[in-house]
Amino acid sequence: MKNCRKILTNTIACAVVICSAVACSGEDVSAPKVEESLTQIPFNEVALEDEFWLPRLQNLKEVLVPFSFEKTEYAVDNLRRVGAYLRGERVTKPLEGRYYVSSDLFKVMEGAACLLTLERDAELEAKMDEIIDIIAAAQKSDGYLYEHHIMPKHLRNPSNNRSTGERPYAYVAHSHELYNMGHMYEGAIAYYRATGKRKWLDVAEKSAQHINRVFFEGDPNYNGGKPVMQAPGHEEIELALVKMYQVTGNKLYLDMAQKFVDIRGVTWNTDGKGVNSGSYAQQHLPVREQREVIGHAVRATYLYSGMADLVAINGDTTLMPALDAVWHDIVDKKMHITGGLGAVAAIEGFGPAYELPNKHTYNETCSALGNVLFNYRMYLMSGDAKYVDVAEVSLYNNVLAGVNLEGNRFFYVNPLEADGRRAFNHGRAGRSPWFSTACCPSNLARLIPQISGMVYSHTDDDIFCSFYVGSSVEVPLKAGAVKLHQQTEYPFEGEVAIEVEPAVDGEEFTLWLRIPSWVNDRFVPGELYSYADGVRSRYSVEVNGCRVRSEVVDGFLPLHRKWSAGDKVCLSLPMKVRYAIADERVKADSNRLCVTRGPLVFCAEEPDNEAPVSRCYISSLNSKRGKVSRFEEGVLSGIPTITIAADVAYDEKCEPTSLKLIPYYAWNNRGDNQQMNVWFGRDAATSLAGIVRLPRNVADVKASYTNSRGDDVVAVMDGKVPTHSHDKSILRWTSWRQQGKDQHIEITFKKAQPVECVSVYWYDDKGGVQLPKEWSIDYLANGEWHEYKPYITDHFGTALDQFNMVHPAEPIVAEALRLNMTPKDKDTAVGILELTIE
Repeated sequence: MKNCRKILTNTIACAVVICSAVACSGEDVSAPKVEESLTQIPFNEVALEDEFWLPRLQNLKEVLVPFSFEKTEYAVDNLRRVGAYLRGERVTKPLEGRYYVSSDLFKVMEGAACLLTLERDAELEAKMDEIIDIIAAAQKSDGYLYEHHIMPKHLRNPSNNRSTGERPYAYVAHSHELYNMGHMYEGAIAYYRATGKRKWLDVAEKSAQHINRVFFEGDPNYNGGKPVMQAPGHEEIELALVKMYQVTGNKLYLDMAQKFVDIRGVTWNTDGKGVNSGSYAQQHLPVREQREVIGHAVRATYLYSGMADLVAINGDTTLMPALDAVWHDIVDKKMHITGGLGAVAAIEGFGPAYELPNKHTYNETCSALGNVLFNYRMYLMSGDAKYVDVAEVSLYNNVLAGVNLEGNRFFYVNPLEADGRRAFNHGRAGRSPWFSTACCPSNLARLIPQISGMVYSHTDDDIFCSFYVGSSVEVPLKAGAVKLHQQTEYPFEGEVAIEVEPAVDGEEFTLWLRIPSWVNDRFVPGELYSYADGVRSRYSVEVNGCRVRSEVVDGFLPLHRKWSAGDKVCLSLPMKVRYAIADERVKADSNRLCVTRGPLVFCAEEPDNEAPVSRCYISSLNSKRGKVSRFEEGVLSGIPTITIAADVAYDEKCEPTSLKLIPYYAWNNRGDNQQMNVWFGRDAATSLAGIVRLPRNVADVKASYTNSRGDDVVAVMDGKVPTHSHDKSILRWTSWRQQGKDQHIEITFKKAQPVECVSVYWYDDKGGVQLPKEWSIDYLANGEWHEYKPYITDHFGTALDQFNMVHPAEPIVAEALRLNMTPKDKDTAVGILELTIE
């Protein structure tokens, strides 16, 4: 407890009585489980005073929010054009961007409103008011607000026609009409709470009442007057309507949220596939019958967040069996150790149980944010710390990885391994300054200012400290308000000091301190991950320098006593370097280790290590505990690093090496195209098995385009033989998302070599990726490209389930080869499973 006492004496500047455990009475401060829902202390009532979150809040105000406003300006322009059109003015320029761009703007505005709640800013408020006027002008008199369908066809973006339907609410499975409005409601609510101004909230209420008429009562101007009675394809409006009820007191909105949840999977379903399936948007079954989490990960977490709200606020306990089941399905079978969700790129969602790849995973930043929202709501409803444990891991690892330390470059996709070549992040092998679908940056803009609202919650006689963040707060208990002053260097260190100041001396209540799961036998709750090092960690708690006795209840340690001003609590959570392993059914992590410390996952990145980080392995844990230090300069200054003894496996030999690791959230802040790895082999064979190798004489393989969602051009020469042309068990290259466009793959040799034949094993999924219409080969000799003519009995074949071999008509010596491919038609792409050159 030495460091904790140091925090108190050095920072609080008051005397502390230090007693040994023997000298103190060992006061029993235990308490029974709390059986009621908890009330959250709003973020604007918690003053941040730490060195971790406070600088991020400042960065948000100075960089992230202004940058995001700049990037969403075209969404404002779209709304401005809509308003002009509704006023009868001449508009000539069509709408820009995707049909959901306004949702990104609304999220940025919510983040700005949160900043205004914390500190009024006249310039920012004026900017918000200007945009709100534009939004109000873009709303039809009946409450409808959706740019695409308000504008005439010649002023729409034609690329959006396929997803928006022919008329309003005709295609709510994909149109995002209600999704956009849900985010508008949240932004309007935040701005009303920040400023007391109702204009945007009035727009939101007008919209909600319109949607209620159209979907649940029937409006003669929509859907032929019949109620639409269909849940939206992208969940969001459900939880937003609950918030609207909380701020207005109008029960209509709570009832609407309940109805949208009740009809999901009941009034509409489809037997389509992929993004057109019912399961993609959790419409495959009524929500109360759902027992596993499937489909699009962000949509799922938003749905379950709304359901948890309805349990807590509307008392609908019939939703609990489903919520409990899907939560266990996530943490027991489908969550990465970083708290990331949605491993399958094709649907941005959940795959089969234990399908958790590292390099080719998806883990959208928004789904991790949804993981935080869902789990925090489950915590408020139950008082169980396991939900906070999951939210914390997701927040400090996957969510924070979504934005660089400067606040202006972002991850949409969050892999756990990077080879420095593959463009995993929507076309980039690193962070992007923005995205055409910018849900992730804008979501970060609204979440970060609200983190302080997750620190404290209460009942009439209980205060729960769920997150450890340097902060001050006043908690309204029944017997009198209680001020808390918390100091800590969490998540870098585990010492937490809390000074208590009740308004009434001798006030009796219980202070509940969370004991995180990472202190015990596993890094995060669930059956997926456990520690392999056999280390025993012991936390300790002191009140006024004396150790106390208490039993942990649902992950919280209760301190029940009569409190006086100046009482001081010291919690010590040992942050040792730990080694986690995955369930053996997670093939990607078989015989591998992940290094953690406290709530942070650590990774090795190329700038800190001479050895290729994916080839490094950790064979013995006893002698390799790890040395913890801090970066002293550069962009990572002040951030902890762990150095451990390891080995590196080369093809011919193994060598000892020193492996330096950094928090996962901090990677890719020192340039793109960097190697990174989270899961390390426990022996040389395991490390080498995960390496994609090029043939010995191949220097490089490049493609004109590679689908960034799970494909890799290097896979065409990794030596893995397919079992058939639809083999999904091995990596492949495809040009998916560039349907109808000619493609090429170029193989460069280290030195010129004779080519006896080229064999191609085509990938064909009978859908969007099919055999090419035609293909050919060129070869580079003496710096010039030449046509590769096939031998008289050969041709450029497109047979399924086999290699298509082509010999040259005459001997050639090539410095490089180029495969040229033409897709079957405008709606299909091309793909290759394996390519061999003899």
